[in-house]
Amino acid sequence: MSNKPGHQARKRFGQNFLHDPGVIERIVRAINPKADDAMVEIGPGLGAITEEILAVNPRLQVVELDRDLIPVLRTKFFNYPEFRIHEADALTFDFRQLVTDRPLRIIGNLPYNISTPLIFHLLSQAGVVQDMHFMLQKEVVQRMAAVPGDNNYGRLGIMTQYFCKVQPLFEVGPGAFRPAPKVDSAIVRLVPHSTLPHPARDLETLQRVVRTAFNARRKTLRKALAGLVTVAQLQQLNINDGLRPENLALADFVAIADMLVENRAGSEPTGGEHDD
Repeated sequence: MSNKPGHQARKRFGQNFLHDPGVIERIVRAINPKADDAMVEIGPGLGAITEEILAVNPRLQVVELDRDLIPVLRTKFFNYPEFRIHEADALTFDFRQLVTDRPLRIIGNLPYNISTPLIFHLLSQAGVVQDMHFMLQKEVVQRMAAVPGDNNYGRLGIMTQYFCKVQPLFEVGPGAFRPAPKVDSAIVRLVPHSTLPHPARDLETLQRVVRTAFNARRKTLRKALAGLVTVAQLQQLNINDGLRPENLALADFVAIADMLVENRAGSEPTGGEHDD
């Protein structure tokens, strides 16, 4: 699908419009939409994927920030009366308001410049989501799927895997877009866990531990986490304080966070409130 003459891709929105029919077909096949799914598309652009989804699911809803694209979409899909456009910033949009009788299936060709914060925003609402299929910069997908010991392993991968099963599907070259980006892309499937494999006692504490650790990812744990836990506490958890943050599994970070919560609870006065 080519650019419409009246709309130029905007750098500030990170727009790269998908136009390769073969890639579009492969993405839709991977998503496998059904007529009664609660489908939501983030950043439909000029509607390349939207068109294919609507043909199967006429109640598709989309979230689009670029107000100049909205009349283009309304005109193109005027014959789908149940098609809904939410003019909003996906970074602040409450996707929970779209839930009715079934969990959401969220899809999108996500702008590279906001992909990481947007993923974190969506993970915070994972409880209402059946699955998510996203086009992202290839390196972002590699980070999401990384395992301990990988150079790509870090905060994004740990927190994504805390909430979801991560399945990289296939790569997409720059030529599939107009304008062509300077990076390769990849499609990833995220399926929220029905039961969290390593539930933390307090999610904010886990996030703080992971963020603190990877802010000093080249240092050993005893240095990277010096402000949070002692060497003795790490040893108590059978965690080698000489390792680097990238060597710890999700379960290890949860164990550290849970210890902090326990210690904090033990130090509080009986009946007192603690404001973290």
